[in-house]
Amino acid sequence: MTEFFQSYMGYGWGWFTANLIAILGIAFPLMLAVAMLIYAERKIWAAFALRKGPNVVGPFGLLQSFADGLKVFLQETIIPSASNRGLFLIAPIITFTVALMAWAVIPFGTQMMVSDINVGLLYILAISSLGVYGIIIAGWASNSKYPFFSAMRAAAQMISYEVSFGFIIICVVLYAGTFNIGDIVEAQRGHGFGIVNAYGFNLLLFPAAVMFLISSMAETARTPFDLTEAESELVAGYQTEYSSMAFALYWLGEYANVILMCALNALLFWGGYLPPVDWAPLYYVPGIVWLFAKIFLFFFIFSWVKATVPRYRYDQLMRLGWKIFLPLSLFLVFAISGWLMLKWERSPESLAERNAVAYNCWANEMQSEGDLVAFMKIDNPQASSDADRFEVRFGWNDKISYSTFNSGDGHIAVGRLINSDLHEFGGSQDFEGEGANGDMVRWRLVEFDVEGPLGVAVTYSGSKFPKLGECVLPSSRNSGALS
Repeated sequence: MTEFFQSYMGYGWGWFTANLIAILGIAFPLMLAVAMLIYAERKIWAAFALRKGPNVVGPFGLLQSFADGLKVFLQETIIPSASNRGLFLIAPIITFTVALMAWAVIPFGTQMMVSDINVGLLYILAISSLGVYGIIIAGWASNSKYPFFSAMRAAAQMISYEVSFGFIIICVVLYAGTFNIGDIVEAQRGHGFGIVNAYGFNLLLFPAAVMFLISSMAETARTPFDLTEAESELVAGYQTEYSSMAFALYWLGEYANVILMCALNALLFWGGYLPPVDWAPLYYVPGIVWLFAKIFLFFFIFSWVKATVPRYRYDQLMRLGWKIFLPLSLFLVFAISGWLMLKWERSPESLAERNAVAYNCWANEMQSEGDLVAFMKIDNPQASSDADRFEVRFGWNDKISYSTFNSGDGHIAVGRLINSDLHEFGGSQDFEGEGANGDMVRWRLVEFDVEGPLGVAVTYSGSKFPKLGECVLPSSRNSGALS
């Protein structure tokens, strides 16, 4: 989409327009999803309590959330006279904005996200940590005792659970070898029993998945961890002095964060946009459908817990976070890292494959020495009309190099290293593999410098002259080892 707009509007305005459309394409449906999920949650609570729930406004009560939103929009905004007016008004804006910002790196499908960055998980951690500022500022700016107490509670609660939250994420990163959320999802293909697209079926990662789900409820101050809104102690918590749209922004931000945590549970442990089972017919269903189905499943769990589990005492909340989740998550980091080191020690090929980087390559088939001279003068070989495009995947660890060759005539199996001339500043390696038609193929990867492009020479058996060309990374996305 970016290239389309840049072709008509130039580089700068094309980039701006494409990204603006992508942002609005997520923000507006997210707000609609918040409204409908509030309705769904009220229906779930009603079912648990043997009530009907919203059923008057609109067909089946579907417009109830919109009626509630219109009501708060038309109410008067009351600002306490003793409050800090500027901070009082900006606090809900911070909470709402931060809740939306985190969605920039959430993949809804293969390459379906606003920003595909290598450190997507770190971005999520940073953004989620900023959410507490909106609550702290609200409690301070209200200049009231109970909102301030609630803000202090919220800060202690979020800090406590973010520690174990981070250790759990480290467990996932160790297995996937990357902070890129899209790559983490792809690493879950067939992970469980060889057929299930999920980390959750891994015996080491399943406890982490359970702790992540519970920590998600604590991070979003949902029942049974809603100590920040304990009416019997704090009236209505940090929101006590808010009304009208300022209160609605906290309301929307809270549910946007809940949906975000549901999405992270699905993406990190249960396959994200992948179907539950690695079975070809299931991939005909769009990935975004699978992701939304998993998000709703986790949202149902959140609502189920809220309808059935009583609120914790504050000392119970702190004990769970510091005395149970923190040591257990830290133990899982040691256990998983130790297991992976043992696994890679026994199978160095698997580590090399995990670290593999895919290069897009372009080459010309040489028929004479003149072709070779002409090719070496081409600045951009991919622009040549007779250039042949293929892909080379190259990986490594301390003990082995790994390469595959994917050409137009069929996929080449893993190449066998037959010669190596590596040194501190690069070097070359020769590989040999069997092509789809049974021919032996040899290829040489030449690294010009430590971070430079790869040159490639490919020789088919029976061909007198090789193909010579240049390999480049398709984008800035590479393996966790290189990033």
